[in-house]
Amino acid sequence: MWDWDYVYELLPKLLRALPATLGAALCGFALAVLVGIFLAIAGRSRFRLVRGLTTGIVDFIRSTPLLVQLFFLYYSLPMLTPLAMSAFATGVIGLGLHYACYLSEVFRSSIDALPKGQWEAASALNLSKARTWFSIVLPQAMPPVIPIMGNYLIVIFKETPALSAITFVELLMRTKNETSISYRAFEPYTITGGLFIVVSLLLSLAVSRLEKRFKNRTAA
Repeated sequence: MWDWDYVYELLPKLLRALPATLGAALCGFALAVLVGIFLAIAGRSRFRLVRGLTTGIVDFIRSTPLLVQLFFLYYSLPMLTPLAMSAFATGVIGLGLHYACYLSEVFRSSIDALPKGQWEAASALNLSKARTWFSIVLPQAMPPVIPIMGNYLIVIFKETPALSAITFVELLMRTKNETSISYRAFEPYTITGGLFIVVSLLLSLAVSRLEKRFKNRTAA
């Protein structure tokens, strides 16, 4: 039976885990965007070695599970190097690097869709490579992929329960802890599922508004 008294007692405890969960998701997404742009640019390098190395990294990370990568970063890497990170930092880096490889392909396809005249005009104006990328190419390539980026933001948020495997106390970990104390699973997991749905819908709404804003700017 559903126990409302227990829900009122439980809800504040679960909500206290929500900022850490959102923080890991947003930081991981920001890292994924930055690294994804870097990989997309590196993938178009004139040097064959750089292109090959970039392709190899992207294919390798996309071919291994996120959980395995998190275990390696948190448990194995400190054994091989002096580098040891907190569970939060490991989660952010793991999520960021994993989804950067997916976003890099999104960015690459958007960049490839730009007219060749954009590159030719930049070359005719003797613009540097850096200015061509950051003043001409990326400002045109990024807005069309905002909906896809929004989808990946929601996916990253829904992947945060994987961080409980490396002892990061996010929403699902807090739910498990509360369940182990009360021996009640119905209310905790129902509330947790509802929180994931609500936050995902809010993120989707924010992305839709951002997309409309860019469309209005383009139309103006």
